[in-house]
Amino acid sequence: MDHMHLMTVFVAVGEQESFAAASRSLNLSPAAITRAVAALEEGLGAQLLQRTTRNVRLTEAGQRYLDDCRNILASIEEANDAASGVNAPPKGNVTVTASVLFGRTFVTPCIVQFLKQYPDVDVTAFFLDRVVNLVEEGMDVAVRLGPLPDSSMKALRVGEMRRVLCASPEYLARHGVPQHPDDLLGHTIIAASNITPRVEWKFGLGTEAITVRMKPRFTVSSNDSAVRAAVEGLGICRLLSYQMADELAAGQLKIILPEFEEEPWPVHILHRESKYGSSKVRKFIDLLAQHLRTHPHLN
Repeated sequence: MDHMHLMTVFVAVGEQESFAAASRSLNLSPAAITRAVAALEEGLGAQLLQRTTRNVRLTEAGQRYLDDCRNILASIEEANDAASGVNAPPKGNVTVTASVLFGRTFVTPCIVQFLKQYPDVDVTAFFLDRVVNLVEEGMDVAVRLGPLPDSSMKALRVGEMRRVLCASPEYLARHGVPQHPDDLLGHTIIAASNITPRVEWKFGLGTEAITVRMKPRFTVSSNDSAVRAAVEGLGICRLLSYQMADELAAGQLKIILPEFEEEPWPVHILHRESKYGSSKVRKFIDLLAQHLRTHPHLN
């Protein structure tokens, strides 16, 4: 049996953790999917998947093999792209991930433009408020906000964003405008973060940095909800500038303590090095980078 076919089937099963889902995505019968995985495991002499009546899980060997298969299939795709010529129109699927609000505001318009420009390409977008592992979850491109940890990913810096404190004019009129980060201890705090009993906000740079530890009255995992609570006059919240850009422009919120802001957060496009050679991924990254670098909220 064609080894590339076996790898393709295994990647579909491993990524979706489902024989049935792989069958649908590859338009193959469930029996054909099962035979392909069995043939692959028999040829390798290793168990790649743990099967139960309800789900499928990768073994440790299966996870390593899945990563290797992705790289091999990506290399084959890149070789085909190169052989067909750099000017050949891109084809296939591109997967991209970003946070929910950033994806909706900045990435979606770029995706729409890309799809109109390249009719033979499909895009699958995952807008999630969590860090997605590109290798483990099979993503081509990610947009990340904030400092990057050490990573095997390639990063392309495309802008930066301020982290700002804001409150409504109504709240500031009633409670006064803080003049120093320590003044926040006497104010109502809205925290858009993981649910924890206390938050620590850092201000300033280097040796002048200040940390204020507070107990928020309202802690919520949704940035939209934090913005709405601030607009309604509940208290002070801290978010990235783009997350409240409309409210700031409309005068519903005002920035406070700008002189104590941290260094702006960088915005990066991440991609797997081996995938950047793919025509469709390269063209999408080029378009996305141009779009983000010229956006007024990111520069």
